[in-house]
Amino acid sequence: MIKFGTGGWRAIIGDEFTKENMQLLTTAIARKLKDDDMGDYGFVIGYDRRFLSEVAARWAAEVMAGEGIHCQIINRESPTPLIMFAVNRSKIPYGMAVTASHNPAIYNGVKVFMDGGRDADENLTQEFEGYISELTPDDIHPMEYNEALAKGLIELIDPMNDYIDSILDAIDTTAIRNRGLKVVLDPMYGVSKTALQTILLTTRCDVEVIHERRDTLFGGRLPAPNVHTLASLLNHVEENHCDIGIATDGDADRLGVIDDKAEFLHPNKILVILYYYLLKYKGWRGAVVRNIATTHLLDKVADAFGETCYEVPVGFKYVSSKMVETGAIIGGESSGGLTVRGHIQGKDGIYAAALLVEMLAITGRKLSEIWEDIEATYGHFEMVERDYHFSQQKRKEVYKTLLEDKLLPSFPFEVDHVSYLDGCKVYFKNGGWVIGRFSGTEPLLRIFCEMQDEKSANQVADTLQEFLAL
Repeated sequence: MIKFGTGGWRAIIGDEFTKENMQLLTTAIARKLKDDDMGDYGFVIGYDRRFLSEVAARWAAEVMAGEGIHCQIINRESPTPLIMFAVNRSKIPYGMAVTASHNPAIYNGVKVFMDGGRDADENLTQEFEGYISELTPDDIHPMEYNEALAKGLIELIDPMNDYIDSILDAIDTTAIRNRGLKVVLDPMYGVSKTALQTILLTTRCDVEVIHERRDTLFGGRLPAPNVHTLASLLNHVEENHCDIGIATDGDADRLGVIDDKAEFLHPNKILVILYYYLLKYKGWRGAVVRNIATTHLLDKVADAFGETCYEVPVGFKYVSSKMVETGAIIGGESSGGLTVRGHIQGKDGIYAAALLVEMLAITGRKLSEIWEDIEATYGHFEMVERDYHFSQQKRKEVYKTLLEDKLLPSFPFEVDHVSYLDGCKVYFKNGGWVIGRFSGTEPLLRIFCEMQDEKSANQVADTLQEFLAL
């Protein structure tokens, strides 16, 4: 059974990620389009650099053509935010990215987008799952790719220039040109190089690129920009005295940053810095949206400017929806994804990177200096993150203890209240918090804890870990 998680459908290649399952999923989307009398609007497909992505995109396009639905397929490997941009620009109901984002190389998958280019919400993905459950392989009727091209049912498109121009139009290119910044880019063997390098070179940055070639094994590392995977980028920033090092994950919807001191800048800090920049330096006004496992420092910044910080479950579809509902100016998550009002309604590591570069130019300050200002004003927080693999039996045990029986250990700090919005989150009276939740994209239990110091955060995380016998 094809099941959607917080970031689409992802599966191990050759196990559940197969030609038949790709065709079943696409047939379900096509049937939904036709049942809603939206088949004439068409469909957009893009793909990243993963093994089988381009081939799987063709499988999907052949199914759409066989269902009589015009399918636009992007003519090159593309960042996920570019695909979302294309869905929005084309004013069509749905689109698809063939990607497993930051998952290990043995995975591939599909992200589905709805109107406006935002992530498909839970109601829509449940409808797709309902359609899939009623389909059999006999219901798949693909049209051969070249035949569909000849009949005009498949059309190759190239929205890259328009996407790049949309970002250049949204940032202060003159200020960046006048600053002469030195930037190193690490696409992590993924798909951000063309777009991000073009933006940076157009604004006259001195740009160097590492890990730019295609490698479906991602250099043997997880294609997720974190403190464990960016050693090469960190070294490059330090050795070459760069202003900033920028990394994007496999499909370029998340980013990681190395600052001017050659230190990893946690995604929590990136989100806080950009919100602070938009409020203080650009004069924007509006709320911020964060998921339930993201820093509460955002709440403090929002409150200081008379704004609101909204908390939502993990999954960027919840961030996007709440931003639309509230008119928030920025939304994001501790895993490195964020979006800004006025751009696409989804994560975009390329636009976020361009905005960070603009910030350095406009403020005339270093990243480390800006962060020091924020901490001096709003306080210091430390977050620890832990992942635990488990057997199916252990998952049932933890689920029952934490989410059914709602049992908790005796924590070393006084509890204020507990939320079960997504997993189990404990809020402490000192402003700290801890959450335990099952990943929606991988077989993991994740524990996040934020406190005023690292010792306290580890103490709380240890308490929960030992209580669950992980």
